[in-house]
Amino acid sequence: MSETDQPPRSETGPAHTGSLARRMMLIAAGWITVLLLGGGLALDRTLVSLVTRNFDNQLGYMLTAMIGSAEVGPDGEVFFNRPLGDQRFLEPNSGLYWQISGDGHEDFPSRSLWDRSLKVHGGHVDNAPHTYDSNQFAGEPLRIMERSIKLPGSDTRWWFTVAESRKELDEQIRRIRSILAWSFVVLGLGLFLMAMAQTWYGLGPLRRVRLAIQRMRAAGANRVTEPLPLEVQPLVQELNALLAHSQRQAEEARTHAGNLAHALKTPLTVVMNAATAKAPDLSETVIREAAVMRRQVDHHLARARAVGRRAVGQARASVGESVEAVLRAVTRLYERTRFDLDGNRDAMIAIERQDLDEILGNLIENAAKYGGGSVFVTMDPTAETEWCEVWVEDDGMGIPEAERTRIFDRGARLDTGKPGTGLGLAIVRDVAEIYGGSVTLDESEDLGGLLVKLRLPRARGNK
Repeated sequence: MSETDQPPRSETGPAHTGSLARRMMLIAAGWITVLLLGGGLALDRTLVSLVTRNFDNQLGYMLTAMIGSAEVGPDGEVFFNRPLGDQRFLEPNSGLYWQISGDGHEDFPSRSLWDRSLKVHGGHVDNAPHTYDSNQFAGEPLRIMERSIKLPGSDTRWWFTVAESRKELDEQIRRIRSILAWSFVVLGLGLFLMAMAQTWYGLGPLRRVRLAIQRMRAAGANRVTEPLPLEVQPLVQELNALLAHSQRQAEEARTHAGNLAHALKTPLTVVMNAATAKAPDLSETVIREAAVMRRQVDHHLARARAVGRRAVGQARASVGESVEAVLRAVTRLYERTRFDLDGNRDAMIAIERQDLDEILGNLIENAAKYGGGSVFVTMDPTAETEWCEVWVEDDGMGIPEAERTRIFDRGARLDTGKPGTGLGLAIVRDVAEIYGGSVTLDESEDLGGLLVKLRLPRARGNK
C-alpha cells in the first residue's frame, strides 16, 4: 500500500498521561530539594552550635582566670593578684571586656571598657556561668558570660562578667553558612544532573523497544529479539505474544481464504464445464455443486466467526446452560430419543457461548441421529484444574478405530443413508482447536456406541 493509500494519522496522537521522564525528574527534584534543605538546616544548626560553643568556651576560660586571680584587699575592694593574659583587656574599645561588680562597691572594669560599663543582670544568683547576647553597646553586639561568687574574706556577692564582641563569631557563622549554601547548591545541581542521567539511562530500554518496533515495521520482522533488562522482558514477551497472535490470525485468515478458494474451485469448474458443453443435466449439476459450495462456505464461516470471537477478549460460557439449551432444541427433532444429563452444571469454560452451542449442537445431534435411541451427556466428569470435558455417548454402531481419524475430514461420512453434509465433526474439531481444545473419539463402555470427548480450557476463577 502506497503512502497516499494509507489512512490519515491523528495530528494529536493517542491520549497520554504525561511524560514518564518528566514525572521521574519531578519526583527526584522534589526529594533532592527536601533532603538538601533538611540536611542543610540540620548541618547549619550543628556547625553554628559548635562555633558558638567554642566561642563560649573561650569566654569561660577568661572568666575562670578572673575568678582564680581575684582577691579582696584590706579596704574590701577586689583586685587581681596577677594580670590577665589577653592584651585586648588593656586596649580601649578592643571588643574584649571584663568587669567585677558588687553591692555597695564601685564597679571594677577592664581598661578596654574605657568610659563605659557593663550592665550586670543582678537580682539572682548564678552559681554556674550564665551566657547571653546583649546590644547594650551601640553598633557592637556582645556575647556576655557572668557568674556570681563570694570571695574568701568577703561577705559580698561579687558578679564577674566577661564580654566579647560578636563580630568575629557572626563573621564565622556567615562564612560557614556561605560555604554551606554554595556547597549544597553545587551538590543539588550535581544530584539533579545525576538524576537526569539516571532517568535517561533507565528509560533507555523503552527507547530501544520503540526502535525495535520501528525496525520491525521497516524490515517485516515478527519478534523483538534484542536483549533487554529483566524489568522490560515481561513487556517484550507480551509484545512478542501479541505479534505472534496477530501473525497466527493472519495465517489462519490466509489459510481459510486459500482453503475456501480451493474448495470452491472444483464445483465452479464443474458448473462451467457443464454450462459450456450445454449438458442436459445442467440444472441438476448446478444444484448439486451449489450445495457443495454452500457447505464449504458454512464451514469456513463457522471457523471465521470462532476466530473473530476468540480475538475479542476473555470469553466465558456455562456448560450447563449451553447443554440444556441444545437439548431443548434437539429433543423436538428426535422425540423418540432418550436424553440423559449428568455432571457439574456450574462448570465454566473459556469459549464464546455461540461457539459452544454450535459444537454441542453438532455432537448431540449426531449422537441422536446415528444412535439407537439413547444419548448420555456428562459435564465435567474429570474435574481437572485447567481443562473441562464434556462427554457425549450414544448406543449406536459406533465408529471403527481405523476410521476415527478420517471422520474429521471435511465431507467425510460413514453412513450415507442419512441426511447430512459431513461437516459436523470437522467444524467441531476446528472450532475446538481455535480455542486451544480438542475432540477425541472412543467407545462408550455404558451404552456401547460412540463416546465423543470434548476438551476445552476452563475459564479463569472457575474450578
